[in-house]
Amino acid sequence: MDHLALDTAVERLTTLGPQRVWSLLVTVFGDLAQNKGDGIDGPVLSALMADMHIKPEATRVALHRLRNDNWIISAKHGRTSRHSLTEHGRQISAAANPRIYGLPQDIVQSWQLVMLESTSSQSREAMEELGFAPLMPRIYVGAGDAIPPKDTLALPAASVPAWLSAQFEPKDLVQDYAALHSTLIQLDQALSKDHKLNPRQAAVLRCAIVHSWRRLVLRHPNLPRQLYSDDWRGHDCRVLVMSLLTRLPRPVLSEVALG
Repeated sequence: MDHLALDTAVERLTTLGPQRVWSLLVTVFGDLAQNKGDGIDGPVLSALMADMHIKPEATRVALHRLRNDNWIISAKHGRTSRHSLTEHGRQISAAANPRIYGLPQDIVQSWQLVMLESTSSQSREAMEELGFAPLMPRIYVGAGDAIPPKDTLALPAASVPAWLSAQFEPKDLVQDYAALHSTLIQLDQALSKDHKLNPRQAAVLRCAIVHSWRRLVLRHPNLPRQLYSDDWRGHDCRVLVMSLLTRLPRPVLSEVALG
């Protein structure tokens, strides 16, 4: 993949949705520097963000916000600042790892119906945090391994009628997933097996892929493929994302600094 093709791919990925620089930074640290003791030196971070078409002043403002929100801590190492995730940032990033990096074959295919005692017994937000999607008042669907709240009626289910997936599928994400799927297919074709990317280029492309995927996959419950319509490309995107990340192993930070 030549420099122009790489730059085009990164631009397409980072402009698929609203560009929130602080969110992109969360992706960069979550993917490249999530472990305790990991840090990204200021010049390296600036280079990575510049390669993703982010202006230096926007990066500085986003870093300031993340420091205030207890996501990022910055410390001087000689004349250079080094930025790291806080313990709070590492914990939240680690909690999201199964959703972001889960392999397609690890996604549970069984599902269940759950009925609550009343519409007020659990909030919709609380149920979605547990991995359930609303079907109708008091009734939710979820993956077979999702743990429902106490005092609920949980029924294992098998076949899925077409009207069911059409009823609760998040319509606002259908087109977003379709656009991401199309972009990932193009990238998969462009990234030939004999591609030559240096560590910095690999880091930039990885972060662009993870960010475009993360901004969608964390916005809905993790449900089996059979609960979605044929137009839903979320699970197809997972297959492509995991394949691409396998071909773009996470680079060592010290090597990224060398470009």
